Amino acid sequence: MNKTFGVNPFTAPPPLGCAVDTPEPCALVIFGASGDLTKRKLIPSLYRLFKNRLLPPGFFVLGTGRTEMPSERFREVLLAGLRESLTEECDEACWRDFASLLHYQSMEYQNPQDYVATLAGRLSSLEQDMGSGGNRIYYLATPPTVYENIFTNLGRAGLSTGEGGSVKIVIEKPFGNDLASAQKLNKTLLAFFREEQIFRIDHYLAKETVQNILMFRFANSLFEPLWNRRYIDHIQITAAETLGIEQRAGYYEAAGVLRDMFQNHIFQLLALTALEPPATFSAPRVRDEKAKLFQSVRPFPLDRPDDCAVIGQYGRGSIDGKEVAGYREEAGVAPDSRTPTYAALKVFIDNWRWQGVPFYLRSGKRLAARRTEIAISYRSVPHLMFSRAMAGGIEPNTLLLRVQPDEGITLEIQAKNPGSRVCLTPVSLDFSYPREVELDAYEWVLLSCMEGDQMLFVRGDGVDLSWGLLTPLIEQLESKGATDLPTYTAGTDGPMAAAQLLEKDGRKWRPL
Repeated sequence: MNKTFGVNPFTAPPPLGCAVDTPEPCALVIFGASGDLTKRKLIPSLYRLFKNRLLPPGFFVLGTGRTEMPSERFREVLLAGLRESLTEECDEACWRDFASLLHYQSMEYQNPQDYVATLAGRLSSLEQDMGSGGNRIYYLATPPTVYENIFTNLGRAGLSTGEGGSVKIVIEKPFGNDLASAQKLNKTLLAFFREEQIFRIDHYLAKETVQNILMFRFANSLFEPLWNRRYIDHIQITAAETLGIEQRAGYYEAAGVLRDMFQNHIFQLLALTALEPPATFSAPRVRDEKAKLFQSVRPFPLDRPDDCAVIGQYGRGSIDGKEVAGYREEAGVAPDSRTPTYAALKVFIDNWRWQGVPFYLRSGKRLAARRTEIAISYRSVPHLMFSRAMAGGIEPNTLLLRVQPDEGITLEIQAKNPGSRVCLTPVSLDFSYPREVELDAYEWVLLSCMEGDQMLFVRGDGVDLSWGLLTPLIEQLESKGATDLPTYTAGTDGPMAAAQLLEKDGRKWRPL
């Protein structure tokens, strides 16, 4: 059993330089405001920011949607969603003050006249009343099928440029479903918005441990010299979920795990783990290094996909002692569906730092545990001087960056057990983020967007490069028949072939 030394609860207040700045006044226009994302994520995050006095003066929300309803009804719907989403009790007095900032306007996203005659007028009137200074953020919480309509109609209505204020646009994933569709979407978007106005959201980038990766790597002289092929044997990146597809069958059937998780979340974790040090800690320089990293990823061997990729689909099983249905039994899923819900990839980066070091990436639904982590496995000691006194070998050191649910950093080392015999035991040096000092991922991205900081967002060339790597592999895997898609039991670590992907290299996955 591992022991834990040196637990740091991080109870001291942050230095003044770590304080969160209050952004400039602005209007947040939410397209798709009557949808689930707004109720479950955006409004609860904005409410907490308001409660913690992190929203700027002059801030307001204008929700838009096809559903006809007055602003009063809009607030009632959001309050019901807020109460379901909050882990703490809703502060009624705080809600009343916050609700006064919430407004609603019905419109048709495909109708250009609604942008000119309805949206522009209502927005201008509210800006004068609220004193937002003409700064606007458009947040697309809609299905991707209407993205291009919104880009185009905002641009043609003259709403993509500011009149004395800044204009930004936030886009949720998925950004395309392959390289061609992503390039088409980028082309339409850039016809009306400049790259510095565009915030392609990936909420994984706002998690505390993910934000900490670069600081941990480049601010500690103890680790940076060891962050290369000379000392690291391999790296595992895991994003495991116990949940199934919930009510998202329509989306998931068209996407699958590679489009849903790898093109964005997993590849962003890969980039932050492996990129070269930027000249300065700024969004443009960090995103430059991400692009260089993706350009260095070795193309997948399409003639031998089994050498680098394993996919699977969950079947019936048990999660937390409860029986759960298989994927093909879920509502809205085709009974002969070939959509993968699990994937494991072996990736190589052809550059000086990482040549020959495999990166093993895995993600799946209905697995044994909910866990997202990056495990850096160091090489074994070159000579085990204790071999005569020990029956077996010792495990190499592992540095574990825990992204969720327990965010923090663990260094697994070997230490002597008390007593006279030569006996080693694994010991963990652990740091965990206490919940009380964290901002939710959506709170971070909303604040960053208001401040105009693109560090937590993905640039257009990064989207194209990641799709360029994955699209040929996805097409190759999708060309296989349904019989080639193995089934794994829900509540396990995934298909057996995924374990074999590492076993043939003499390695094994970290257990979930």
